[in-house]
Amino acid sequence: MTGPGAEESYPPRRHEGTIATEETDLEKVHPRDAYERRRAVRQDARARDHRRHIRIGNARLALVVSAGVLAWAVLRHPALSLWTLLVPACVFGLLALLHGRVLGRLERSRKAVAFYDRALARMEGRWGEAGEPGDGYGDDAHPYAQDLDLFGRGSLFQLLSSAQTRGGERALASWLKTPAPPGEILARQEAVRELAPGLDLREDMALLGADAGPALHPDLLLAWAGAPPRLLPGPLRVLAPALAALTVASLAWWGVRGEHLWFSLMLLAELGLVYALRRTVRPVIREAEDSCRDLGVLSRLLGRLEREEFRAERLRRLRAPLERGGAPASAVIARLDRLVVLVDSRRNQLFAPFAFILLWDIQLAGRIEDWRRRHGASVPGWLDAVSELEALSSLAGYAYEHPGDPFPELCEHTPCFEGEGVGHPLLDPARSVPNDVSLGAETRVLLVSGSNMSGKSTLLRTVGVNAVLALAGAPVRARRLRISPLALGASIRVHDSLQEGASRFYAEIKRLEKLVRLAGGSPPLLFLLDELLGGTNSHDRRIGAEAIVKGLTDRGAIGLVTTHDLALARIAENMAPRAANVHFEDRIVDGRMTFDYDLKPGVISRSNALELMRSIGLEV
Repeated sequence: MTGPGAEESYPPRRHEGTIATEETDLEKVHPRDAYERRRAVRQDARARDHRRHIRIGNARLALVVSAGVLAWAVLRHPALSLWTLLVPACVFGLLALLHGRVLGRLERSRKAVAFYDRALARMEGRWGEAGEPGDGYGDDAHPYAQDLDLFGRGSLFQLLSSAQTRGGERALASWLKTPAPPGEILARQEAVRELAPGLDLREDMALLGADAGPALHPDLLLAWAGAPPRLLPGPLRVLAPALAALTVASLAWWGVRGEHLWFSLMLLAELGLVYALRRTVRPVIREAEDSCRDLGVLSRLLGRLEREEFRAERLRRLRAPLERGGAPASAVIARLDRLVVLVDSRRNQLFAPFAFILLWDIQLAGRIEDWRRRHGASVPGWLDAVSELEALSSLAGYAYEHPGDPFPELCEHTPCFEGEGVGHPLLDPARSVPNDVSLGAETRVLLVSGSNMSGKSTLLRTVGVNAVLALAGAPVRARRLRISPLALGASIRVHDSLQEGASRFYAEIKRLEKLVRLAGGSPPLLFLLDELLGGTNSHDRRIGAEAIVKGLTDRGAIGLVTTHDLALARIAENMAPRAANVHFEDRIVDGRMTFDYDLKPGVISRSNALELMRSIGLEV
């Protein structure tokens, strides 16, 4: 919202410093109330424009009928001039222009309503029903992406992402898969804090990006922009427009004097030039058409970014590449878009003869190559600016919608993960039970015991997902979190592979080998191991598990290990004080197993497995 009357009209007025002026107002309004109010305004605008669309459509239909009656009258009554038909024709043209604008506003309102529908769905826990799940960014070989549900239906990516362009999605996915260094984390936090109340900017980027999603092909555009020009500047570049001008002049001479010799000679000269350059011009035109489609959307996205005045240093750096070279990046991209549109116009059968006379392809190919020579090197920076702003906007939307989630503090000493009231961001807060988790210089390993379904695996994912958020620059689901730079590695969701002939145990030890290698690097590793070595016998399991945990901690790693095998609890006793036992309890009430999901110190004191089996009728 940009002021007291921001909700009274749509679209809202834009001006410099939109984010700064919105922040004061939005801090006084709960995010849900702000979303519902803005959605209602967009819904009202859509209803108004829909009514206008119906009225203008009916008016155009009535005008066509009236024009038909008038034409019949003109034909029946010679006294009436044919020029009379110009009146309905002009009115029809004006109505068509007005109708196009109304339809544009109607489509924008529809997208805005959908934007706020999804925002409200996120706040109501229905975010898994819509949005991009990011399946294509998953990687089975990644050390934690699959284990922590970063991608896929109901994933962290789906919760966070409001990006509409491929570049924005890739940037966000990369941040979730690659922990950032401390300086980068702090820079993103500052940017997210500034963007969080900026609903106008986030709405505009989402709506403009919705058009870019299916149209903009960043890989093709980047490859085209980075390729060397095929046409070099020189006399040939002057020859084509000069020859076209002489051909047009000879055509006029033919029309005035009736002499077609010069025109025929000029056509032959043009034909020769077209033939000589066919192997160079055709690839230039084809590559531009394939790689530079619908750049008007990118131009409008850049233009929206150019209109903002930012305070955060990271955001100011995003705008810097857009202001170099004398002209705004949006205007430069719009110029290329116009050239590509002009290239497409040669397909019009009525214009095709004139296109040949004007040497349309050669002249446009030369201008396109001039553009690539002057601005091609800037394209990656422009695309990166839009992509990064979309990724930051995704984190800002999450921060705005979860005002109780704090930004983590960065520890000066390493390794460190000290969380108070840590909960899982993918779970409904009403059902999530927060727990304190503290890992650092003194206690490096927590050995978590408890029965199945007691919350052990969820605790691992809770710690891991919050670490991912913290190291990406986002707020975390906790009362407080202190964290140092960490590498992440998990062995939670490990499966056997029939195709590769690998058992679950073999797949697990291969994953553990990867984590041991990660632990030897910098920054230190945060490891999350669920039911460690569950695929082997108890004797080998205890010896192997203790060796692995000790080896990881000796390399400077910290982490959590879960087990329902109480024999493994001795690992913590043998490694004290570097390791400690904690547990989840369960109880059987009226034949049903119940859990409180509250993490407690020490080893679980009893097992309810036999009692649970008896409660369902098994004779044990």
